[in-house]
Amino acid sequence: MEMQSWWMDTAPAEPRIEMRTVPVPEPGPGQLLLKVHAASLNRGEFIVGHGLTKAGSAKAIGLDGAGVVVRAGQGASAFLPGQRVMGRFPGALSEYAVINEAEAMPVPERLSWAEAAGTPITYLVAHDMLMTQGRLAAGEWLLVAGVTSGVGTAALQLAHALGARVIGTSGSQAKLDALAAQGLDVGLCTRGPDFHDAVMRATGGAGVNLVINTVGGSVFAECLRCMAFEGRLATVGYVDGVLHADIDLQALHARRLVLFGVSNKQVGGAARAAAAERFRQEVLPMLADGRVRPLIGRVYSFGQLAAARAAMEANAYPGKIVIAVEHAYEHVNINQETT
Repeated sequence: MEMQSWWMDTAPAEPRIEMRTVPVPEPGPGQLLLKVHAASLNRGEFIVGHGLTKAGSAKAIGLDGAGVVVRAGQGASAFLPGQRVMGRFPGALSEYAVINEAEAMPVPERLSWAEAAGTPITYLVAHDMLMTQGRLAAGEWLLVAGVTSGVGTAALQLAHALGARVIGTSGSQAKLDALAAQGLDVGLCTRGPDFHDAVMRATGGAGVNLVINTVGGSVFAECLRCMAFEGRLATVGYVDGVLHADIDLQALHARRLVLFGVSNKQVGGAARAAAAERFRQEVLPMLADGRVRPLIGRVYSFGQLAAARAAMEANAYPGKIVIAVEHAYEHVNINQETT
């Protein structure tokens, strides 16, 4: 049986994104076959050479989403057919995809398909930054450079649920105003490295305990200047394209600062499974009871990938952009063998 799937081919001079007709995948041992209902867009996947996509390759695109379990591979028994699940899985921008059961998570009842699709990568990353590595505590200050991004809004919501106070930067005052309802304590309308003084005023001169830099090297030094004693700084993106920045070694030394990166490029399957299990225990309850709810900027149809990508790259909406997957083969019973 065949399905529709979005692919990116980076062999030509310019990467080409196209819809392909390909076979429905078979779940291997420890995997689940999902009928995908929605998938989210992730900026890094479309940057050739970023590590997620290598030049000269062709692959099904999409990194995370949500769908219904169709059938399980050998040894997979934690989810039943018909159950809603979400998680990270390659080829999410397809009508069907396989997910490793160890990384699959049940979708809380209150979440829509779009909200479920917008959860896995952004909230797994936010959980890593704030809780696993960042050790953010109630009453502490968090600074998010680029707070209106998908990861930024996830970090904002999670920090608010933890009882922390949040300062966020963005080039759009309207987006900052909208995030006040999400728990943003201080919004700073800027895209440049000019927010130190405002951060210090907001924190009474102490600085922030944790910084999340989603922007890149152009604001790295300014983020470091804003850090409190024993502050932590997470680097999660570089949408500005600036990959190098100065480090104030004296400040790093004297203030006992911690700098860390958040990426899954070199993380193995066992570590991803362990992170998913911690997420189930620590964040799923917040999603289930409404303390955290993914912010979805806009939902596009399956055929509108080009428009959705353009909106993402233009930062047109706060939060995540999601693709709803319409199925062309509803009449086919894919539980049966096909020839």
